[in-house]
Amino acid sequence: MSKQVMYRQDSDRDNLDLIQTVREGVDYYSFSGLLKKVPFTLSEWSRFLNISERTLQRYKKEQRKFNPLQSEKIIQISLLYQYGIEVYGDARRFDNWLQTGNPALGGVKPKELLDNSFGINLVRDELTRIEHGVLA
Repeated sequence: MSKQVMYRQDSDRDNLDLIQTVREGVDYYSFSGLLKKVPFTLSEWSRFLNISERTLQRYKKEQRKFNPLQSEKIIQISLLYQYGIEVYGDARRFDNWLQTGNPALGGVKPKELLDNSFGINLVRDELTRIEHGVLA
């Protein structure tokens, strides 16, 4: 799974694979593939993962793996991003939603909530409401 860019969560087997990936750590190669697909800067990823940009650059240079907590966050954000594209129908529309203050989220831009699991879950819950047509 180390070369996979976007992570899947369709079955119990996929969940077990994700658990193993988290335990082993996401490698920088996979993370760099994700960087090309999602609209977040290194500075934003630094904030999401609670590490400095310099540390991210060192991970790149050394082709290091992320620790399990960082790996879990990377996978959570990847899964959330895939889900958002499914809900909105294309990446550009979802990217715009991520960048826009959201009244249902207290006027906060959804991407500003991705630095912790509570925020990620809040954004996922809002996407679920949008998907089912339940708007606040």
